[in-house]
Amino acid sequence: MRSSADAPNCAAVPSAQVAIEPALPFSEREFYLQEFRGRALAIACPVALLREPAGLVGVVETLARHGTRVLVISSRRAALEAVVGESIIPASARDLETVVWRALRSASGVGLLAGGRTPFPAQCRELALRLGVFKLVWIDAGGGIVDRGGRRLSFVHRDELRELLAARRRISRRRRALLREVDAMLTGGVPAVNVCDLAGLERELFTYSGSGTLFTRKRYIAVRELGLDDFDAAYDLIGRGVAEGYLAPRSSREIDRVLAHGFGAFVEGRHLAGIGALLVDADTRVGEIASLYTVTRFLGEGVGQHLVAHALRRARALRLRSVFACTTQERVGAFFLRQGFEVAAPGDLPARKWRGYDRLRRRRLRCYRRAVGRRAAVAGSIEPT
Repeated sequence: MRSSADAPNCAAVPSAQVAIEPALPFSEREFYLQEFRGRALAIACPVALLREPAGLVGVVETLARHGTRVLVISSRRAALEAVVGESIIPASARDLETVVWRALRSASGVGLLAGGRTPFPAQCRELALRLGVFKLVWIDAGGGIVDRGGRRLSFVHRDELRELLAARRRISRRRRALLREVDAMLTGGVPAVNVCDLAGLERELFTYSGSGTLFTRKRYIAVRELGLDDFDAAYDLIGRGVAEGYLAPRSSREIDRVLAHGFGAFVEGRHLAGIGALLVDADTRVGEIASLYTVTRFLGEGVGQHLVAHALRRARALRLRSVFACTTQERVGAFFLRQGFEVAAPGDLPARKWRGYDRLRRRRLRCYRRAVGRRAAVAGSIEPT
């Protein structure tokens, strides 16, 4: 999805060549369905895009079946009936908030019938703010927003959105009007707005990579220690990194150690954008930055830098002498060099690191080390907010 020279997709930091244990019963889909459970999510779809509503019907049924309160907004009753059945409420209904609340007590999916002279995007904005939804998904034939080079912008915070609106670039009048409504929704209090096409709706809602553009109020990347509720998602990311060849396989015991000493970068406090761990060798007072991995959707947001900055702060708090990282990827090695690390020989690292280590893989490793000091700062990084 996104690619950036400023943040690695992941850094391979192996410690044993043992196949990763079978995956826990966890999936991206489950992760998001749990996040959406019990919350009100609105999907706005212009009637022209509802000629073949099968994809939308499937997503609405999935969300409703797992406890999400789904509101589908469109401007033609017949189109809404094809998606949610007869549970349809005019947007102009008196005491709309309580009418919708009561309808959702008996039906998890409700249609909101827009109409009148107010433009459809403006009505969707008014409904989202009035009903206090936690997310509005706007279905648009053009899909997500792209940059000048045609590359999809998968994650945009409000300041970046306003830069897009202010820039002299080719954005159609219709799309510009839509972006203004997105800005107004974020400003008014809607936490997140997604823009995608109908074919990509399921991927946008239920996968890390998404298919469109996720808009949020702030960049808001915060790094904190992993808790029990984060372990499933973090475990899944480790397995993903192994499958992609970026992370070396680890034994169950080693994975447990990574999770116990792990930290994650979270966007808006909810979206896990990346993980890492600081494993300390008590004898040498040296730490290893292990299992550093960034979710594709958030590449370009400096997630890798945030994670390394957090590891260095933790290392300073623990009064470590230095930290190191190892990878087989040249690109990841270049990332560590930009963060102030220096090339190190395997023999310069704690001997414990190489016990039982695969010799062939060791020959391919690139090792990097950095001294830990109070005055040290991560080159080019942005401190987490």
